[in-house]
Amino acid sequence: MTTSHVPGITLNDGRTIPQFGFGVFQIEPKDTVKATLAAFEAGYRHIDTAEMYGNEKEVGEAVRQSGLPRDEVWVTSKLNNNAHRPDDARRFFDRTLSELGLDYVDLFLIHWPLPTRYDGDFVSTWKTLEEFQHDGRAKSIGVSNFQTNHLNRLRDEADITPAVNQVEVHPYLAQNELRRYCVEHQIAVEAWSPIAQGKVLDDPTIIEIAQRVGKSPAQVVLRWHIERGDIVFPKSVNPERITENIDIFDFELSGEDVQAITGLDRHERTGPDPDTFDMIPD
Repeated sequence: MTTSHVPGITLNDGRTIPQFGFGVFQIEPKDTVKATLAAFEAGYRHIDTAEMYGNEKEVGEAVRQSGLPRDEVWVTSKLNNNAHRPDDARRFFDRTLSELGLDYVDLFLIHWPLPTRYDGDFVSTWKTLEEFQHDGRAKSIGVSNFQTNHLNRLRDEADITPAVNQVEVHPYLAQNELRRYCVEHQIAVEAWSPIAQGKVLDDPTIIEIAQRVGKSPAQVVLRWHIERGDIVFPKSVNPERITENIDIFDFELSGEDVQAITGLDRHERTGPDPDTFDMIPD
């Protein structure tokens, strides 16, 4: 089993999260154990799943099969959209731990703010996550897809500042304003869809940099996230791609290259708008 050489980021609660991880979004349950074990073999020690992904059980199985000590693996999951009411959140969190087969998760997130659902009340949901942190079953807590207006409500009405905000970030959606807010309030930024589902890989600017530094376009984009301080977790079921993705710690981008990639921002989403997204799973 490869020893991880991924740097860590210190969260506002004092815990250190691996800056690079493995995402299992849209990985079929039947493929999840094998893919996650390949990630562990390549040196990943941070796995990002969610209740909505339907593969928590398989992530937990991979953690057990890996033979890695529990305190060497960072496991994140997220609350389902149909469980924002406090009693539902408690029930679904219990199920998350049961599915994973773990006594605790390292990080638990509200998956979406859903401001047009539940009378716009994601604050009581957040306060329920605070309970999970107080009782030690979620070592850190955070949010996902929260905009600055959502984060301001938590600042005004809740006790604990989210440790992270996991949002869509890639060169075509640089999220500069939201990232500045998060830095100002000591909220770490996690980037999902880090290569815009592959859309940025044909960009001439990224291709030119990749050719110059002798890396693939995907490696250049993932390194851009690292240089900017994002926590990032690409996903793949291909062992070679899984290994290639994490092979980004033997080079750096110049400040000019980072600026050039950031300058590609088009405010272009691959996913839904968090201010209007209201999907409740069946």
